[in-house]
Amino acid sequence: IPSCMIDPNSTALLQKGIFPAANSVNSNGQPIFLGGNNVPTHVREEIVRIDHNFNSKFSIYGHYLAEQIAQNFGTSMWSGDNVPTASNTFGNPSYSAVIHTTYVISPTLLNEVAFNYNGNRIAILPTGVLGRPSGFTSNRIFTGPNNDNRIPEIHLAGYNNTDYTNSSWPWKNKADDYQIRDDISWTKGAHQIKMGGSWAIYKKVQDLFGNTQGSFTFNNNFTGNDFADFLLGTASGYNELAVQDHGFWNNVSWAAYVQDNWRVNHRLTLNLGLRWDGVPHTYEANNRMGNFYPNLYNPADAPIFANSSGTAIAPNSPGLGTSPNPILAGYQFYLNGIGIPGTTPGVPKGLVQNHWATFGPRIGFAYDLTGSGKTVLRGGFGTMYERIQGNDMYNAGPNVPFSTNINFSNVELENPGTQLSTLQPLVAPITVASITGLDKVQNKLPVSYQYSIGLQHAFSARTVLEVQYVGNQNRHQNAYLETNLPSSNQIATLFTNNNADYNTRVPYLGFNSIKMSEDVQNSHYNGLQAQIKSQLRRDLQLQAAYTLSRAIDPATSSNGVSDLNNVSDPYNIHYDNGPSGLDRTQIAFVNFIYDIPFLKDSSNKLLRSTVGGWTLSGIVTLTSGEPLNITEGGITNCAQAVLPTSCTGSLIGTGNISSIIPNANNRPNVNGSVSYPKTVANWFNGSVFSPTVAGMWGNEPFNNLRGPGRQNWNLAMFKSFLLSESRGSK
Repeated sequence: IPSCMIDPNSTALLQKGIFPAANSVNSNGQPIFLGGNNVPTHVREEIVRIDHNFNSKFSIYGHYLAEQIAQNFGTSMWSGDNVPTASNTFGNPSYSAVIHTTYVISPTLLNEVAFNYNGNRIAILPTGVLGRPSGFTSNRIFTGPNNDNRIPEIHLAGYNNTDYTNSSWPWKNKADDYQIRDDISWTKGAHQIKMGGSWAIYKKVQDLFGNTQGSFTFNNNFTGNDFADFLLGTASGYNELAVQDHGFWNNVSWAAYVQDNWRVNHRLTLNLGLRWDGVPHTYEANNRMGNFYPNLYNPADAPIFANSSGTAIAPNSPGLGTSPNPILAGYQFYLNGIGIPGTTPGVPKGLVQNHWATFGPRIGFAYDLTGSGKTVLRGGFGTMYERIQGNDMYNAGPNVPFSTNINFSNVELENPGTQLSTLQPLVAPITVASITGLDKVQNKLPVSYQYSIGLQHAFSARTVLEVQYVGNQNRHQNAYLETNLPSSNQIATLFTNNNADYNTRVPYLGFNSIKMSEDVQNSHYNGLQAQIKSQLRRDLQLQAAYTLSRAIDPATSSNGVSDLNNVSDPYNIHYDNGPSGLDRTQIAFVNFIYDIPFLKDSSNKLLRSTVGGWTLSGIVTLTSGEPLNITEGGITNCAQAVLPTSCTGSLIGTGNISSIIPNANNRPNVNGSVSYPKTVANWFNGSVFSPTVAGMWGNEPFNNLRGPGRQNWNLAMFKSFLLSESRGSK
């Protein structure tokens, strides 16, 4: 690239040091950066506890705990940042308190009343390379109350897969949870009955997430190399949050239960219970929430676009309104389909319908098959409800009209309000917003049906075998689904025109992405579990267990260990169904403790205390490999899916559908079965993979490959030295 073509803003950012400079070379002589992070964690804890018995019937105890935690992160947490030039500190003190009283009403009746509190504070402060350098002249779109002097995010999202991301920091959060509960225990004949109820309120004050400093994405679109695009200042996308406001989010919980442990006879015990959970949805206390509702969208008020690409709305368009947020006074928003609680009729306070018929039965039994107490059959079933923790509401905080995001495609780094193809200004006081919302109807409470049945047999007083089947079915699990979708037969055209007019092809004109939180996904687990415990001899203890199981879910975020993930193919909600990222088909372990008898009881005190009395212990754990998910993201090498191994070939495709459809992801095509050479250099053979064509999703199933299994062996020898037989000290 001739130096005269390199954008001065790119030069300014590189000289500022957003990407670490090379400080070493690899085996091929290529310059690389090698480094670590000095990231100490500081913890301090104080505990106060008081116990007092007023008399034989009435007692009280209480405690207060304060834990101060300060962590340092070498890259920006909760983001895609992967360079050590952007970092942060994380202060997270937490507090808890309990006051618990116990009153013995009678020998068979006990009442317990408790007040519980827990809370935490979060302060995330950015560190590292932060302020815009003097030679950086790129302007934000919004220049209002919080004009941000931070460097914008730079995402090299194609060939290099490198992110400089200082995220939403600085950021603050305050959460407090208060609960009052009453529990009664009553013994009557063969029945042990427990019943109770509780009320709780959870209050959170949290800053919104968002990049008021702006975020540029470079996707190989112009040169075939994301870093070359960055040097030229030609960005494939730009995003910016207008205002990083904060909200006051609350939720209230009611609960009641009754449980009866009934010993029917000397061979049969029943556990019978019923629980009710009243968990209405989290709400914003001041009704400062906007959400999209399809039934409120009026096609007759479709927007008048200010340009042919549909990235800005004309000031004479229908469907416009102003923001109730005084910080945004004077800004116009396109509000066709937007509902606000407390203002728009029919919009619930928590934005979605609440569900109150949440009764969860608990049924269990234990049956002595022979009457000797040596063979017992056990089983149980329970229904458990849970609310979405609140992230769905927090993520909806930046929605119009209380805040807004703009998303522009194909813009200049020097001025993200300039369209590259026409060099015309894109600066639009009325933006085509993207919505992160909640589906009013598809928000049933997540529920888990859990069950087990098993046999426990004592071969002797020292050897017990357990075999059981354990399973669960989970319904109405949460996911995000892109809903403002053009018809699938238009995707190929959008590839052809470089996504120039996406906003004019969606069903809800005036909006770009409408990503909705929906409780529509399912998962399940089924496992056969066996375990044996034995004291084979007085000096040898042995335990062994084996599990054969299968876990299926559609969770793509962090390979199944995170929440609120996007559905990869929004046209097909089942596209991501497959083995869970937590699935391990087989797990086995053996552990033992052996008190070596050699000279342990020798009459020679010296030999007994030095050579004798040793103990040998060991733990062996064997697990199957974890599932591996292969994705296609423009130029993606399948080695990224399994480290440090590699697969042959690379997936260089024209069908990077995530560059067209917001909040989508793609997998390649697979032609035949995958072989596993199982070498460090080539764990699986990628020759059967091929890139997708424009507009098509790949047929590779979710989490279809398996990584290496694990064997973990631990062996220890230790000895106790007797110091005094009379005192028993060792």
